[in-house]
Amino acid sequence: MVALNVNGTHYDVDVDPDTPLLWAIRDGIGLTGTKYGCGIAMCGACTVHVDGRAVRSCSIPASAAVGRRVTTIENVGATRAGKAVQTAWEKLDVVQCGYCQSGQIMSAAALLTEKPKPTDADIDAAMAGNVCRCATYVRIRAAIKSAAGGA
Repeated sequence: MVALNVNGTHYDVDVDPDTPLLWAIRDGIGLTGTKYGCGIAMCGACTVHVDGRAVRSCSIPASAAVGRRVTTIENVGATRAGKAVQTAWEKLDVVQCGYCQSGQIMSAAALLTEKPKPTDADIDAAMAGNVCRCATYVRIRAAIKSAAGGA
């Protein structure tokens, strides 16, 4: 059993401590907004916040999140930055297929929490490695800039 605090709720998850946090969240808790993409922390689809920091949940064991606050896409809108990002995403119609978007939103929200007025270089650094096969990068950048005005 691994004790996790996910979205402000305590869960005792019946997984091996070495199980990737992604699978503890998806299969152990049943929150499926966090996506599996590559399994090697290269695509960003599995991004969640651990103590407010964007991390690739496929690459850390569930045991590494014990005693820490985990936030998933299901609850990121409860934060000021997360709500601003979600609003901008909708307003600018960022999503095409949508598979990568939970990870994109989580990375963007973490960026705006750390740097409320990010430069283009800040956006590039924070979003590096978040892969969108539909190539909505121009809309993603525009949404982050729009959200920065409301975060």
